[in-house]
Amino acid sequence: MKKQPMAQTLSVTIAETIRHKITIGELTPGQRLSEAMLSEELDISRNTLREVFRVLTQEGLLTYAPNKGVYVSVPDMAAIIDIYQVRRLIECDALTHAYALHPAVQKMKQSVSEAREHEKVENWIGVGTANMNFHTAIVELSDSERLIKLYHNIAAELRLAFGHLNDPKILYAPYIDKNQAILALLDAGKNQDAANTLREYLDLSERTLLAAYKRSQSRL
Repeated sequence: MKKQPMAQTLSVTIAETIRHKITIGELTPGQRLSEAMLSEELDISRNTLREVFRVLTQEGLLTYAPNKGVYVSVPDMAAIIDIYQVRRLIECDALTHAYALHPAVQKMKQSVSEAREHEKVENWIGVGTANMNFHTAIVELSDSERLIKLYHNIAAELRLAFGHLNDPKILYAPYIDKNQAILALLDAGKNQDAANTLREYLDLSERTLLAAYKRSQSRL
């Protein structure tokens, strides 16, 4: 009885570790996950790893293929549309009700600075990770633990959706300046303008991803 809570805590920690690996692009869409390699890397039993796989499969981040194993999911068109619907609801509202001195604003600024540094060396995966951090910080403006937790799952799914793009520069490069513009509006106290700018930005990002998805399907 005493070991059960510890096992549950370990499963939660490992699940968050794998989500993070997906969010930063370390695990990629369609990649097969080896139980042996992951259990050794994470220093956990295969039983614990299978429980983590079960949880992440329910969240849509992993897919189980009978007689083949567990794979990192590849979001389809319906998933992409749903992800962006949730993003508009959470992020735009967070910006609308934010205040410029919130600690998360500094995280947003740091993320833009990191993206600029990655841009200089054309590290577009790094730019993408900085961009994900920027949007996570926007959600942190809400001061809602539940929304922040929800967004961590959404962010991981979003990174998988980005896998439909052959050239990440196409998606990430334009948004460095857009993130900077949102920050400037927030600093000026123009919250609604910042939220409207983000909504247009998300619309464009969604269209870009859906077009990439359609192209990827036409090649099958």
